[in-house]
Amino acid sequence: MAKENKVEATIDKNNGTPSSKIDSSGGMTKNELMNVLRLMNLSRTIDHKVMSLLKQGKALFHIAGAGHEATQIAFGLAMQKGVDWAFPYYRDMCFMLTLGLKPEDIFLGFLGKADDPMTGGRQMPCHWTSKEFNVPTQSSPTGTQFLQAVGAALAMKKLASSSTAKSMKGINGVVYVSSGEGTTSQGEFHEAVNWASREKLPVVFVIQNNKWAISVPVQNQTAGKNASVCEMMKGYENLLRIEADGTDFLQMNTVAQSAFNYARLGKGPALIEAHVVRLLSHSSSDDQKKYRPIESLNEDLKKDPIEIFSNVLFKKEILTEPSYEEFKKEITYQVNEAADWALRQKDPAEDSAARFVFDESGKRERLEYERMTHEGKPIVLVDAVNHALREEMERNDKIYLFGEDVADGKGGVFTATKGLSTAFGKERVFNSPLAEASIAGVAIGMALRGLKPCVEIQFGDYIWPAFMQFRDEMVMYRYRSNNLFEAPVVTRVAVGGYIHGGLYHSQNIEGFFSHMPGLLIAYPSNAADAKGLLKTALRLNDPVLFLEHKGLYRQSYASSPEPDADYIVPFGKARIVKEGNDLSIITYGAMVHESNFASKKIEEEGYSVEIIDIRTIAPLDVDAIYKSVKKTGKAIVIHEDTLTAGFGAEIAALISENCFESLDGPVKRIGAMDTPIPFHPNLEYAILPTRGKIYESLKQLLEY
Repeated sequence: MAKENKVEATIDKNNGTPSSKIDSSGGMTKNELMNVLRLMNLSRTIDHKVMSLLKQGKALFHIAGAGHEATQIAFGLAMQKGVDWAFPYYRDMCFMLTLGLKPEDIFLGFLGKADDPMTGGRQMPCHWTSKEFNVPTQSSPTGTQFLQAVGAALAMKKLASSSTAKSMKGINGVVYVSSGEGTTSQGEFHEAVNWASREKLPVVFVIQNNKWAISVPVQNQTAGKNASVCEMMKGYENLLRIEADGTDFLQMNTVAQSAFNYARLGKGPALIEAHVVRLLSHSSSDDQKKYRPIESLNEDLKKDPIEIFSNVLFKKEILTEPSYEEFKKEITYQVNEAADWALRQKDPAEDSAARFVFDESGKRERLEYERMTHEGKPIVLVDAVNHALREEMERNDKIYLFGEDVADGKGGVFTATKGLSTAFGKERVFNSPLAEASIAGVAIGMALRGLKPCVEIQFGDYIWPAFMQFRDEMVMYRYRSNNLFEAPVVTRVAVGGYIHGGLYHSQNIEGFFSHMPGLLIAYPSNAADAKGLLKTALRLNDPVLFLEHKGLYRQSYASSPEPDADYIVPFGKARIVKEGNDLSIITYGAMVHESNFASKKIEEEGYSVEIIDIRTIAPLDVDAIYKSVKKTGKAIVIHEDTLTAGFGAEIAALISENCFESLDGPVKRIGAMDTPIPFHPNLEYAILPTRGKIYESLKQLLEY
């Protein structure tokens, strides 16, 4: 049964839920209370200083947290340094100050300086990061952080029961994740609460409800009774729900301790809806006076958390008016000094702009590739994938495999994971909810915690709900954090047609994903390459999209003698399928075989054709392509995806640009027609490339 509390209370340390009253100081000493006041004023003063710098043209952007300070400090104080993790949102500057981030570092970030310790000037301001405090770098899309927080918490739970637990930090940790109330309209928020509640994960969701999602009032966003997020989330098992006054620090301190204690005891996640106020506009690019009634603004001013808390200290005679004025002057001086110092620091060098798209540790270059002591019996591609997973999971106990239907007895819809949950247990091989964004987002969180998730998306056609987690999160982590964090997730996806799967089981997706800097992409055409490339992917420090053509899974012509467990294949090295002198075919996936069948027929007519299987799309082995084209003088690029804007267009452009003087004819392309792929075999083969169509194109180009 879901739990809900509206509190004005201290924590009951026996069960992690609030009791009915708080003492007058919340159990805090005078120094602790004064530190809270210091943090509140420090954050507010920085807000105003940055706005001043904006007016002077010395800063570019800011999102203020004024009115949210009490809530953020309460949860910041509940964090255990080095143990807990946090996924804050853009307004959480005061939370970061509470963790220990220095004003100087904050101003370096606001100004995008070279020594900005959060992003090195790569991100806009207010994207909080700290390696020291376990805060992975944020992105701008709202709501994507929730699933990553769940993944980090899931990693904590997995590590607590694994053989590596003793060597890993944070196994008893709690994960804090926050947002405004508007973000709870995102589907990924609901997916995250669902997963966390189902698994009883130690996640504390903090919704800072200031009643405005930019200009949209909460009642136009939230379907819960009285526009309450807590009401909206009724029904989740194991979820502690607390709705409280987020402007009252003493109350929020009680709530924060309660929520963290509940999660830390393993009872499940907590959802806190803190009612706060937004005292400044949404951002420096916004003017809330254009859409907020003056009455609304005035009501918020009456609930300023700094005024509320300082009045408490006045009543307790901890603070006097003169001492408070001096106190604020000292903070203003500190902030001005920090800003002036940051303004004098150097800007990022232009030559740093392209760094850290990929791992620069040299690991990929140091691996020993294509070393094989023996070959086994012929094996089909799907079994090669299965064996690669099994061998790498035996080699590395940080590999966790999950997705839809991957556990036994199903073992994946194509049986690629058959027997693995039986062999390694359902702690390491497990079924996910049927939600692709959840699969990708949770995998990212696990990877940030040092695990090596390998996830399965059943069909390429269904990967799109996860697209934002790929483009805006997974492939961006290293770059946007200036190499502080990495998310080396391996994502296996079944793709391709020729199986009569119709409109939604036949897509090729490499063209979309090849436009993502930071993502490695493999697309093997045979069992040996599938095994070697997948084993390599599971050893690298970068995210990998591993495309498996389901039409090749059990084809005899895609089978190979099985390489041994030491055999790995490098990314970025093409394979010469057959050598020739008259024409170069550059291709990959199922088209390697269709091209091979077509070339055999054309060679019976006296021509000599070379076939290059690129094997990986990112990185692309351009040297092998150029060498072949310069030898033959003619090139044709063949892929299964639709012709327009398919990845073959990129290869054709590279050939035209770099091999122009060697060409003895136009660079041709073959791809699917620019239509969806229909179900009936006659219609499907009319759309997709076939060996007959390839033969005709080869003949035309050879006779050019």
